Amino acid sequence: MTNEIQKQYDRLEDVPSIMLRMKYVYAVPDRHIRYAGTKAFFGTKMAEGLSVHSHGVKMLSLVEKIEDLKDGLNNDTYIDVILQSFPPSYDSFIERLRPPRRNARVRDAGRGRRAREQRSKANDVCMHCQGKGHWKRECPQLLSNPGVGKKQKAKQG
Repeated sequence: MTNEIQKQYDRLEDVPSIMLRMKYVYAVPDRHIRYAGTKAFFGTKMAEGLSVHSHGVKMLSLVEKIEDLKDGLNNDTYIDVILQSFPPSYDSFIERLRPPRRNARVRDAGRGRRAREQRSKANDVCMHCQGKGHWKRECPQLLSNPGVGKKQKAKQG
């Protein structure tokens, strides 16, 4: 320290006030550090052919820098940004990592057919006899004559 700077700090009473003054004069504002950290984090892209491990280590170090500022992001946001930083060749891998839709369930898979079967048949028209109130699979004409309505390969041959 030069004599002039030293004299400024000699007037201060205790160490915390000296540290506060030095931080005020010489420290880079947190806003600039946060901007630089988030810019590096959001702008980092993995080059094709590089190691996933080294890219992951780099991204995690950037996450730690952002977390050190006590102004971190949501964990899901970190994950999304890291996955978006991979090149397009990793798209199929990323798709497999995505969680399934929350509102879709396996037991709902056949609900469309059941809904069709449970609806009223009063206005439906038979595809065989054009009569109302039943479907082709329940048509009285087809049920009384099982051979009628089916393609007969013997006649075509």
